Amino acid sequence: MVLMRGKSIITHQLIKFVNFVKLEKLYIMKHLILFVLFLTGFSALSQNMKPIIPIDTETNKIKFQAVVDEKGSKDELFNRSIYWLNDYYKDPVRITSIRDVETGKIEGTHHFRIYYWDEDSIKHIGGTINYTFVLEFKEDRFRYTITELLLKSRTNLPIEKWLDKSDPAYNKQWDSYLEQIATFVNEWSENLINHMKPEPEEKVEDNW
Repeated sequence: MVLMRGKSIITHQLIKFVNFVKLEKLYIMKHLILFVLFLTGFSALSQNMKPIIPIDTETNKIKFQAVVDEKGSKDELFNRSIYWLNDYYKDPVRITSIRDVETGKIEGTHHFRIYYWDEDSIKHIGGTINYTFVLEFKEDRFRYTITELLLKSRTNLPIEKWLDKSDPAYNKQWDSYLEQIATFVNEWSENLINHMKPEPEEKVEDNW
């Protein structure tokens, strides 16, 4: 009788243990599935976020533009931008077509290269992108704009073509090119913004 009762207790404990293990497995599987879904969603979100290519709703053309708050009069900001031009571009006079102090406007054109990598991860030049930039200045703020992005060729192909994935000529390298363009503009604007900050005032020591 005691033996039967002992077997019953052991059986009951085994059943509880088995059920516990099953629940633990379900718990782990549930969270594992949620984790995988999270990673999948995050990956999809990251892919959708890159590259960030702003489109002008009026022209349907690519247009990078931002207004930056910075202390200084219109003329002071204009002069700081001249220092930036001289530092950033090799031939700043030649590339700028407008330098109007009165209206607080600078306009110019330049170019940069884009690249692709072959199956052996060897880097090749994919082309040259021409672009137009405009700098505008007001009291305590300035605005930069980059537009007219064209792939340099006989016809100067507008890069908006690369946004159309339904194009029969679509190439996956287009996405990489767009990403490189966005990266260039981000670095270009960051460099400009840093140079537009006023120089720190020198502290004069009062030794007496």
